[in-house]
Amino acid sequence: MTGWHASDALVTGYADGSLPEPDAWSLEKHLESCSSCAARVSRAARETAAGAVLARVRETVLDAAPAPATAPASPGPAPAPARRAPRVRSRVSRWGGAGAPSTRMLWAAGPAVRGAWSAAVLLVAAGALALAHGGGFPDARPWLLALAPLVPVTGVALSYGPHADPLHEIVAATPSAGPRLVLTRTAAVLAVSLPLLTLAGAVLPSSGAPGAAAWLLPGLALTLASLALAGWTGVRAATAITGGGWLCAVLGPVPAAPGGRLTAHLTERLSACLDGAAAQGGWAAAAAGCAAVFVARRHARPLLEER
Repeated sequence: MTGWHASDALVTGYADGSLPEPDAWSLEKHLESCSSCAARVSRAARETAAGAVLARVRETVLDAAPAPATAPASPGPAPAPARRAPRVRSRVSRWGGAGAPSTRMLWAAGPAVRGAWSAAVLLVAAGALALAHGGGFPDARPWLLALAPLVPVTGVALSYGPHADPLHEIVAATPSAGPRLVLTRTAAVLAVSLPLLTLAGAVLPSSGAPGAAAWLLPGLALTLASLALAGWTGVRAATAITGGGWLCAVLGPVPAAPGGRLTAHLTERLSACLDGAAAQGGWAAAAAGCAAVFVARRHARPLLEER
């Protein structure tokens, strides 16, 4: 029992199916520990058209069920009464099974931290370090900074969908599919890639390139832009668009550099895109704008029905 109780509007909206999804999940969590609100929701559900149909089905099933056999009288003490079933049964865990919240969170984030994507992150970081310190290529940082923003974007694309999760079809049919699951796995992708790639960039020779952490805001903005665009195109198509746009903007002009000065020209491009308060402020504003669009489009059909 809690000190807060559901209002009549919440109970009525939940019973007739018009309550928004976040409010419905919040109410269901409350019903697990509040018997009075559970009774009100049960009563409201019985008063709807669906409740009348379910009542007739229940009566039909009970009429068709065989009568229980009468047990012989026993001289022993009367058995303890059976425990009454709770009026509202807790829904199967939102993340695919029962368990503590931390266990469910790890289950949900699993596809984002296992498989080929995690190995690719390690390969990018280790490859840059090997080129700089063992391969005689001290100019590895600009190339790492150019590729680093694509890593979380690619990780988001590879962590959501049937190609990443063998239970995707089951999860996609639950209220936890869509924005909540995408955000959970995006957070896992960022938690792995941001510190690892930033640390790798910090131990590389600077070569005149921007600082090792200069790519963080662009990486975050591109990731949020992918999530925002996914409301129209789906997750994988959105990440392909944003990642391709970054490559065209940063690496596209590099092959045309005069005199084969590829790394020097790339460093100039990165400095223009990443260095300075104006550039970083622009990326921060872009990230905030994309986050707002994602929130507004979080229930869009292409995101929810990603296949």
